[in-house]
Amino acid sequence: MNQIATPSGQSPPKTVRTNPLKKLARDPILLATIIFVIVSLFIFVVLPLIEVLKQSFIASDGSFTLKAYVSAFTSTSNFTAITNTLLLATIVGVLATLIGFMFAYAGAYIRLPGKKLFNLIAMLPIISPPFAVALSTILLFGSRGLISHDLLGIDSANIYGLKGLIFVQTLSFFPIAYLLLNGVMRSIDPSIEEAARNLGASRWNTFSKVTLPLVKPAISNAFLLVFIKSIADFGNPITIGGDYTTLATQIYLQAIGNYDMQGAAAMAVILLDISIILFIISKYYLEKKTFITVTGKSSRDRVLIGERHIALPISIFCLSISTIVLLLYALIPLGSFVKLWGIDYSFTFDHYIYAFEIGKKALLDTTVLSLIAMPITGVLGMIIAYLLVRKKFFGKTFIDFTTMLSIGVPGTVIGIGFVLAFNSAPLALTGTAAILVIAFVSRSLPVGIKAGQNSLRQIDPSIEEAAMNLGANSFKVFTSVTLPLIKTAFFGGLVYSFIKSMTSMSAIIFLISAKYKLLTISILDQVESGKFGAASAFSTILVIIVYIVIFFLYRLIALLGVKKKDISM
Repeated sequence: MNQIATPSGQSPPKTVRTNPLKKLARDPILLATIIFVIVSLFIFVVLPLIEVLKQSFIASDGSFTLKAYVSAFTSTSNFTAITNTLLLATIVGVLATLIGFMFAYAGAYIRLPGKKLFNLIAMLPIISPPFAVALSTILLFGSRGLISHDLLGIDSANIYGLKGLIFVQTLSFFPIAYLLLNGVMRSIDPSIEEAARNLGASRWNTFSKVTLPLVKPAISNAFLLVFIKSIADFGNPITIGGDYTTLATQIYLQAIGNYDMQGAAAMAVILLDISIILFIISKYYLEKKTFITVTGKSSRDRVLIGERHIALPISIFCLSISTIVLLLYALIPLGSFVKLWGIDYSFTFDHYIYAFEIGKKALLDTTVLSLIAMPITGVLGMIIAYLLVRKKFFGKTFIDFTTMLSIGVPGTVIGIGFVLAFNSAPLALTGTAAILVIAFVSRSLPVGIKAGQNSLRQIDPSIEEAAMNLGANSFKVFTSVTLPLIKTAFFGGLVYSFIKSMTSMSAIIFLISAKYKLLTISILDQVESGKFGAASAFSTILVIIVYIVIFFLYRLIALLGVKKKDISM
């Protein structure tokens, strides 16, 4: 074969392909960062899950046995917990997805005043304790409830059990479906639906044959996400579940009540299997299908539906649900000023005095540990996002899957895993502040990573490549070029991390010790003691602390020139 020559008669230069391993070797900081991230994820995400799986096969004498799994499906209490969990999650998944769909459709398609209220409602479950709605429901419909006892005169009202759980989980989790479906519906190009209308299709035909098929994958995804959230929920079942046991509460009772770690581990593996299977279906099948189906950014604004026979029923439904949700959340601060709910409604500050007397340490510990976890989560989230989007290296798939895995792992499983993995040397962390901070970080890290990835994909990599061509190493490029460009995602990760840490309960309930007290656990103790006024006071204080920290974060953000509306969370 003849060699192709250049005009000067010389052979053209050969294209040199750089080996990624050699590139890493030339950048020791990048290599050390990758190793640190992989080792950290293995120790604090994968190892606890391995320990849970291993413990489920090991009897108290150290021998291998399948007894715990046999008991899981033959023991009446264990099998009932499994069936109860699946039944509850199915009902809540359907109802929450339906309500979320109605809210999203109203937000994207209906001419309706006060739509910003929907986003406020979507934020309420994030900034409040995990059992806030359950606490309010007890105050309204419990044996001494404002509605059940005082207004309706029912002396034996019982909101506990399946009906109470369906009510509180549906109202707590439908914002998840709303946020997902709202984004999808707003991204549909209105010209597709307008084309159908121009061809003579009615509103119903356009909805059923055009809009609905476009959002079907997102509806399925929303259902699965709510289903996962329901089966992993610990706060609501432990508060209002009564005799209706779920997998999350059964794991807690097995581990803490019966001291049966093998039985708890086996139940945790079953819960983990259900969650991970559904999470994988959601992330790697339905999520991709949604992105393919939806056409992307709209070319122009949608003409909103104003016909009364369509807009009025949807508006009444959404505003009714919004009123109920706001009433439930408003009831918590109101209940904190009532002397004795259901008996003496006189005004008092006694619950706050009591809360600060016995809960001062819980307030301080929760705030300090959350503030420590916040910058760690924010920085680590951006570093991992940078590695996943900008770099090619061995172990990238492991990092991607492991970080996203944390979303699908229930908190009770994480808690059991941490106890088993870090209860002895060389990583004897149980009972320390470090294990609580690590638990906080591991639970909120995936959201920060996702926000960082979304921001980085919108930034031209040539900006960073130019800095590297001028001799900057990966550390210098990340701190001087990349991080300033993705500061909106970084601050969004900080805000979410602090909120998530302050309201965390299902994982850390297994990890607390006499040395450290946390607010959510203190609230749960008050609820279990029937001290609803004190529980309301603690909950109100928690929300106030969250808002104070968020306020100062936003002040800092404003000084750095970042707009609040641009923060991704």
